[in-house]
Amino acid sequence: MGKGFFKNKKLCILVLFVLLLLLILTFICLGRYPVSPYKAFMIIYKTITGDVSGLDVYETSVIIDIRLPRILMGVLVGAGLSLAGAAYQTVFSNPLVSPDILGVSSGAGFGAALSILLSLDMIVTQHVSLLLGLLAVYIVLNLSRVKKRTDLYVLVLSGVIVKSLFDASISFIKYIADPEDKLPTITMWLLGSLASVSYRDLVICSIIIIPCIFGFFLLRWKLNLLSLDSDEARSLGINVKKLRIVVILLSTLITATTVSVCGIIGWIGLIIPHLARMVIGNDNRYLIPTCCVMGAIYLLLIDTLSRAATSNEIPISILTAFIGAPLFITILRKNSGERR
Repeated sequence: MGKGFFKNKKLCILVLFVLLLLLILTFICLGRYPVSPYKAFMIIYKTITGDVSGLDVYETSVIIDIRLPRILMGVLVGAGLSLAGAAYQTVFSNPLVSPDILGVSSGAGFGAALSILLSLDMIVTQHVSLLLGLLAVYIVLNLSRVKKRTDLYVLVLSGVIVKSLFDASISFIKYIADPEDKLPTITMWLLGSLASVSYRDLVICSIIIIPCIFGFFLLRWKLNLLSLDSDEARSLGINVKKLRIVVILLSTLITATTVSVCGIIGWIGLIIPHLARMVIGNDNRYLIPTCCVMGAIYLLLIDTLSRAATSNEIPISILTAFIGAPLFITILRKNSGERR
């Protein structure tokens, strides 16, 4: 089991967590309308206590209504997606696996595209997207059952098939959508963004994602046993089949919820687990919290870059691909060099 760069793993996690807090405070203050740290603190404090007297209305709106929900959503989504990716890579014993391996992102994306095409309300769109994301994984699990058991190889192949079908369905919807009205909305949704998130969205995501993250924290000891042979894991009292299903369910809920609210945000669930393993090692007891913090930091940085790089905000998935692909190549080259 890889040990990572740092011997004192708890200290490393603490340092990363402090860095995350500093970035949150920094990004609350920075932007096209900069606000001093003291002013930002007083705005948040007075808003929480209900005493808004003496506060600038515009500054309060920028901090409370725009930046704060966006930053908190970035932390939540980044932590959730990176954790889902790490869990999937452990379940499949494959470092190239990402959270959308079973088609959840494509299913949820199809639900959103279909809802936009039918001019459904935003709340309905989010619910349809979430349900179709879950449906995609349900179909995959049923297709992969061989002689009343789930084979991992068949599971991956079923995921590829279902993902391809939903991707084709999305392409068909984009083909028939009104190019002046519906098509741009569908395209921007699928590219992923935190620009329009609200506190309602934050509450919805928190209700689903936070319990899933907590579930992974409870299971982090058992996740290490998935790297063992099935017979060895059973001898230690672990029901491998049930553990895999639980991990897949938690990861699916996180990914489907994220897509239903923020669109498809790629690469985070693939890149961050690798970076976390380089820093902290393969032990899931420490890898799980490290992935959460590093994923939150990464998405905060990407989101800040997306809104600060140009006057028109760049979709998150474009930046995660531009940054993630070269980074992943570097990681692969480093790992292949170490094996030699």
